[in-house]
Amino acid sequence: MKTTNSVPHTIAVLFHENNRKRHLSSYAITFLAEFWRKDGNRVHYLFGTRKFVPADLLLIHVDLSVVPDEYLEFASRYPIALNRTAKDIRKSLISANLVGPGDPYSGKVIVKTDLNYGGSPERIIRRNPSFWRRLSPRRFVRDNTDGSGFKAPFAYQIYDSLAEVPPVVFERNDVVVEKFLPEQEENLFFVRHYEFLGDCATCTRLAAPNPIVKDQRVVRIEEVEPHPEIVQARERLSFDYGKFDYVVHNGRPVLLDANKTTGADRVSSRELNARRRHRANGIYSYFG
Repeated sequence: MKTTNSVPHTIAVLFHENNRKRHLSSYAITFLAEFWRKDGNRVHYLFGTRKFVPADLLLIHVDLSVVPDEYLEFASRYPIALNRTAKDIRKSLISANLVGPGDPYSGKVIVKTDLNYGGSPERIIRRNPSFWRRLSPRRFVRDNTDGSGFKAPFAYQIYDSLAEVPPVVFERNDVVVEKFLPEQEENLFFVRHYEFLGDCATCTRLAAPNPIVKDQRVVRIEEVEPHPEIVQARERLSFDYGKFDYVVHNGRPVLLDANKTTGADRVSSRELNARRRHRANGIYSYFG
């Protein structure tokens, strides 16, 4: 692992063209970029594919579950293009635990949106309110007209069995049904965040009293070693940069989510900054 930068490099980060108005500090990549600048590198943010800016390396950071081909083609003009082959992160593609109405599975199941982060990036970046209306809390909480019981993009629904899942859920193409395989110890549930760039990675284990472990519910964070099978999954899915959420259920890792545009934690700390500094060093592994 190379941790020093003897020769300054030019690094470009490619965002979606409609990402200009979104607060970029909500992304972890902006914090890593500050470390690169402090190391003496030049960092350019590119929005869309209209303007080519020469750089030694380009990191594709298009916050959509499926990256449009035009961005991947644009990235091919650079000598090094990170995440060029990580095109599609929909759960219907990356999950190994999908179940259907006729499957012989008797355990609990969970209903999630197929798109990353509840499809919120598609609504914001593509400015497509019709997608959001299909998933809006008003529709599913107040009248629940389709009978699915799926209340909102982030309100994942857990059922005791496949038989309890409303049939209409299986007719929808915007949600998936997975086996519910939690990591649990006594009254706490856990999720692990494996974050990486190049040859530098960190992994944390978050605890919460709720089965759906979200930041605002976390009561404890500890640093752990990433499970070898999750590291292998990163290689299989061809990710250079990103974050994998997973649990360890009965001793085996279960990949929940693969994200290539990692969000930034809301509350900073010395430990968090140290993890960011470590991951930022991973950019140098691409320069030899």
